[in-house]
Amino acid sequence: MPGIDLDRAWDLHPQVAVRPEPFGALLYHFGTRRLSFLKDRRLPAVLRSLKDVPTARDACTAAGVPASDLPRYGAALAVLARSSMIVERTPMTERSEGIESQRSRPSTKEAS
Repeated sequence: MPGIDLDRAWDLHPQVAVRPEPFGALLYHFGTRRLSFLKDRRLPAVLRSLKDVPTARDACTAAGVPASDLPRYGAALAVLARSSMIVERTPMTERSEGIESQRSRPSTKEAS
């Protein structure tokens, strides 16, 4: 099974919740109402890292995935991408997320 492009930016879909479990994690997509079981304890760490790093490869490295396991993790991420659990991050989504986070911050300017 071919994997995703690990040298691109990916993130959890905004409607996906991750619940850690002893066996790995449960992912629930509130939009599609799909439930996925992750039976690997390192994959949830990869998913948590996606938002903080520029590429999926960097997320794998941050989670301690050895280089020899990257094809296996790329394939697992591809399955999650096909089910819309993760989505590719584009410059437009990064920019709009930045705008949203700026809007949600309280203003530091005082009224005169």
